[in-house]
Amino acid sequence: MKKTESKVVTIKAPNFQMAEFEIKGIAPLVIHRFSRKIKEEMKQKQETGKASSSRKNREPKMTDDQFIEARYISNEGWDGFHASAIRNAMISACRLVGFKMTLAKLSIFVIQDGWDKEEPQIPLIRIYGDPIKQEDIGYTSTGQPYVTVRAAYHDWSAKVKIRWDADQFTIDDLFNLMSRVGIQVGLCEGRPDSKKSAGMGWGLFEIKEAKLME
Repeated sequence: MKKTESKVVTIKAPNFQMAEFEIKGIAPLVIHRFSRKIKEEMKQKQETGKASSSRKNREPKMTDDQFIEARYISNEGWDGFHASAIRNAMISACRLVGFKMTLAKLSIFVIQDGWDKEEPQIPLIRIYGDPIKQEDIGYTSTGQPYVTVRAAYHDWSAKVKIRWDADQFTIDDLFNLMSRVGIQVGLCEGRPDSKKSAGMGWGLFEIKEAKLME
C-alpha cells in the first residue's frame, strides 16, 4: 500500500461577502470630470513634443457644453460618479480608526452599476437625482481667477454594492466605515478630505439602508 502524505494548508481560501448600501446625500454632490480638451492638448504635446502656443486667442467656451462634459454619463444614459471614489474614500477613512490602509486596499472592492459611454474603462455608480449647472470662481496655479462649470446634484442618492474580505471586516465594520465616509471624508469635488483644500462641505451622505447580498 502506498503511504499517503499529509499536507498542512496555512493559507485560508478567500472569504468574501457583498452588501448593498443605500446612501442619501445630506450635501450637494459635485462632479467635474477631467476636461476632454485638456486631455487632447496633453496628447498633442506628447506626440509633437511641444505645447500649443500660449499667445493665441482663447477659444470661446459655451458653459452648457462644459456642464455636459463635466458629467459621467453611462451607456444607458444615466448620470453617475466614478466608482473608485467610494473605494478611495473608505481606504482613506481607515486612518481615523487605526486600520492599515494597505490591508484595506486588498480587502474592499466596489461593484459598478455600469460604464462611462465616452471612456468605457471608467466604472460608474448610478446617481439617482437630476444635475444642475453650477458656476463657481476658481483660480489657476498663477492665481488668475476663472469661472469653473461643474455638475451638482442637490437631491441625490445611490445604491452602492461593496464586496469585502470577511476575514478582515464584518458587516458592522463596513457599515461604520461607510458612515465615516459619509460624514467625515465625503465624495468628489469639495469633499472634506480634498487633497487640495479643506473642502466645501460637499459630497456628504447618510446611510438609509444596508443589506447583505447573495
